[in-house]
Amino acid sequence: MLQQFSLNNKIAIVTGSGQGIGRAIARTFAEAGADLVIADIRMDTAEATATDIRSLQRKAFTIQVDVRDKNQVDEMVTKTIEKFGCIDILVNNAGFGHMTVPLVEMNEEEWDKCVTLNLKSTFLCCKAVSRVMMRQKRGTIINMASMAALGAYPMGANYSAAKAGIKNLTETLAVELGPYNIRVNALAPGVIETQLTAELYERRPELKIQRLKNIPLGRLGTPEDVANVALFLASDASSYISGETIPIKGAMATFVTPELIEELSKSI
Repeated sequence: MLQQFSLNNKIAIVTGSGQGIGRAIARTFAEAGADLVIADIRMDTAEATATDIRSLQRKAFTIQVDVRDKNQVDEMVTKTIEKFGCIDILVNNAGFGHMTVPLVEMNEEEWDKCVTLNLKSTFLCCKAVSRVMMRQKRGTIINMASMAALGAYPMGANYSAAKAGIKNLTETLAVELGPYNIRVNALAPGVIETQLTAELYERRPELKIQRLKNIPLGRLGTPEDVANVALFLASDASSYISGETIPIKGAMATFVTPELIEELSKSI
């Protein structure tokens, strides 16, 4: 591995790293030399990731945390400092959302749940970890936006609004924290194949077909596709990049398809 991509002896917190994209990021970071804090709401999946990390001869510390809860987020940071003494990298990966209903049919509970899990959780983790990094005068934060933050996401207004908020939060924090030698960037994945999306496509196989038609590269993304870009942003290879949101979408231009427009015209 080129030296500028090394994370040798860095300490990284990856939220939601029990499975999917979070697990791929944690493993990729470990392969680059980092020690990991595996933060997840489920301890069984967190421990599975930790076992994988330890097989690479890197340290892995598991913490059960609901990133929607300020007290639990603060405790995650405290335990990380007690265990490792510093925090070099934070990846705010935890979050969830998919197409459900048009905005006019969406209830407040659906809106609040999605915005809290994606945007509020990112705010809480950034705030808690930033205080540590400001004292250190160094650090890197990577937030998880989405292609849905960059354009229309029909039947998922709550998700796209939350992810657009993360994009803007990233840009704002990059300015506020830049004087402390802290870089803040975001990833904007497109259609990535994970266990959760597999379950969605099992319920709606036509959606997968529609999306594949819209991807010029002709395939869905993988968690490793996202993890490789996360490694770039976490490493010194991107030392002059901050405040950016990097799309990972196979040249896909939009989630809006003729089939989806037809579906919306029938549902409203």
